[in-house]
This record gives sequence, C-alpha cells and structure tokens, in this order.
Amino acid sequence: MLDLDSLDFAKGNGLVTVVAQDAHTGAVLMVAHADREALARTLETGEMHYRSRSRGLWHKGATSGNVQRVVSLAPDCDGDAVLARVAPAGPACHTGAPTCFGAPAGDELAALDATLAARAASDPQPDRPSYTQRLLADRNLRLKKIGEEAAELVTACADGDRARAAEEGADVLYHTLVALRALGVSLDDVRAVLAGRAR
Repeated sequence: MLDLDSLDFAKGNGLVTVVAQDAHTGAVLMVAHADREALARTLETGEMHYRSRSRGLWHKGATSGNVQRVVSLAPDCDGDAVLARVAPAGPACHTGAPTCFGAPAGDELAALDATLAARAASDPQPDRPSYTQRLLADRNLRLKKIGEEAAELVTACADGDRARAAEEGADVLYHTLVALRALGVSLDDVRAVLAGRAR
C-alpha cells in the first residue's frame, strides 16, 4: 500500500498533510496531518489515524464511531502529502456535517439524498408529518406522484418549455429518490450502477 519511507516527513517538521476523500463519492471529507506513527497505525489497523496539535495521536472515530476505513493511500509527487481514499462510517466534521467543507459544490442531489435519509430515519410528528415522510409511508401515493411528475415533464418537453421542464425534472428526481429511499436504495447505489455502466 503506502511506503512510509517514500514520504518526506522532514519538510513538515515530522508531519505530512493528509487529504481524506470519500472513495465512493469523491467528496473531500477533511484535511489533517499525520506523522510516521499515525500512518503506521493506519496501515496496521486499516482505519485512519492522524496527528492533532491538541489531541496528539488521534484515531478518527474512536469515540464517535465515525471511523474512516482505508481504501487506498497514495503519496503526492513530492512525498509531503497523502491522499487517503476512505469509506466513512459517519460524518467527517466535528460539527456533524458529512465533510468539513459543507456539501460538495454542485452536488445538490447528494444534499437532497442526505435530507431524505434524515427524514426516513426520524419519527414523524403524528399530527404533522413532512411531505417526504408522507410519501415514504404511503407506497401508492409515492408511485402516483412519480407518474404525475413524469407526465408533466413529458408535456413540458413536448411544449419546448425549458423553464418548466427544469422544474418538472427536479420534481421527477425528488420523487424518484424518495421512492428509492423507501426501498433502502440510496443515491450512492444509483451512482454505483451508473459507474458500472460507464466501464
């Protein structure tokens, strides 16, 4: 995997910069530092370890459970930085956000999917469930809405109405993601299928 002797720890006073990236989505999760000991522990355990100025040797997720399982480690051309492609078990940021950089720019679908996952995991208020929770609870309603929104998209496309087609396309995507979420299928699952087809 990673040859620690290929890294230039001296340049950073014993540290190298580590960029943690979600191996599945490509989102940059966080940037931290590691010394030889932290990377040796990472290689030994298969989970990311860092060197923190305040905490010293730091096993990511040791207390929160939000560990980062190593998929690959690659040094940069100068040997003073490492790209850590990981499978995160939860949020990377101490704020509870998936990344320390907010939602990936341009990835509104991922943000929507995360919102749907949160709605699916939360208990609806008995007297006021959200629209998403109503859809998740009612198979017939969600399937009916996909049909309605798809028909409206077809009409907008047939009419050549670009603005309306964009609106209806967004509605189709929303209702499709809700229907998939009800089956336990995430946006990442769909991405994996698309990636497999691109090969």
